[in-house]
Amino acid sequence: MNVIFIGHVDAGKSTLGGNILFLTEMVDKRTMEKYEREAKEAGRESWYLSWALDTNQEERNKGKTVECGRAFFETARRRYTILDAPGHKNYVPSMVTGAAQADVAVLVISARKGEFETGFERGGQTREHTVLIKTAGVRTLVVAINKMDDPTVGWDKARYDQIVTKLTPFFKQNGYKADSDVIFLPISGYTGAGVKDRVGSACSWYTGPSLLETLDGLQAVERKINGPLRIPISEKFCDMGTIVSGKIESGNIRLNQKVMIMPEKRICEISNIYGANENEEQSAISGDNVRIKLRNIKEDMVQTGSVIVDRKHPCHNTREFDALLVIREAKLITSKYKSVMHVHTATEEVILAKLLHKVNKQNKRSRMPPPFVKKGERCIVRIQTTKPVCVETYSDFPQLGRFTLRDEGKTIAIGQILKL
Repeated sequence: MNVIFIGHVDAGKSTLGGNILFLTEMVDKRTMEKYEREAKEAGRESWYLSWALDTNQEERNKGKTVECGRAFFETARRRYTILDAPGHKNYVPSMVTGAAQADVAVLVISARKGEFETGFERGGQTREHTVLIKTAGVRTLVVAINKMDDPTVGWDKARYDQIVTKLTPFFKQNGYKADSDVIFLPISGYTGAGVKDRVGSACSWYTGPSLLETLDGLQAVERKINGPLRIPISEKFCDMGTIVSGKIESGNIRLNQKVMIMPEKRICEISNIYGANENEEQSAISGDNVRIKLRNIKEDMVQTGSVIVDRKHPCHNTREFDALLVIREAKLITSKYKSVMHVHTATEEVILAKLLHKVNKQNKRSRMPPPFVKKGERCIVRIQTTKPVCVETYSDFPQLGRFTLRDEGKTIAIGQILKL
């Protein structure tokens, strides 16, 4: 199961992720003591847990995640991939790439006085991350109310209830069912209370499961193991050959299999498959997050956002499509409006070539094209991309058929592809 940690900057996502790796023995005590010692020398003593995920020097110096970190852990029941998303608004594109690979989201909320309010108010990333993760198709949201051990909170039930009460209506507005799609629980990512083991006497009013027990109890996500092969490429680099990373959205792969990379239509061969903890595998199936070494192709011939497919079942490759848009932020949008589209792991500049119909609450389309659309309205538009992009209709393949439009650091609209 692929789990993404999202939330406002400084909510404690990387610290929580690092502690999970330690508690599940993916990082040994000696390594963690080394991080603690190095963090202390750098004057960043309380950040040492996050260093298990924030591995580059820039992230450690700033105390902010820049790229979407990746790690693995196992419980008695499941194997998990952690995707640690950056919380700062400048790095939202990295968060979107991570969201495209996730099955479940853990929304980390800081209960510390003032920090929850900063993250949830206008301009905070709690709201935008929730919208983006829903657009990416993640149906289950585990809300970990973190820093409950902070002196300003002291495991106070009133503070916990206040946060739950404020968040619940917002989740409902964005299509989450409060009783089945959203799970709230109190934790301390730093001390580990409520992470692997239950909170116990520190929090007598909460008797529910811990975070890892909650994840273990979630229903397994349905996989298209025998579907057409689709692997959107999230990362690429050269290491004695071309290596790409991505989540297998559909189908399966095996060693020495011949595949095609779209939209470039380049034929290559799988020479190595690396799964959890970089172990070499003979094969991998839908849902697995993998690194793949490719034969007969150079690294500069591959782009992030390209899609690995089976030669007999290529995906659609287009520069124009019709889509249903829900406008979230812009005051007014007219035809010829330009923005940046994020679809699966691809990022592409687009133009709204035509506004075709406005759509009312009863899903009825207007006869005449609207001159403009504004915040809260739905419309059907024709979108043109600057370069060919690999997409599918939402009805055929949701993972490659939903997208977001962003402009000037804001999520302007969310959409579904209707017609290619």
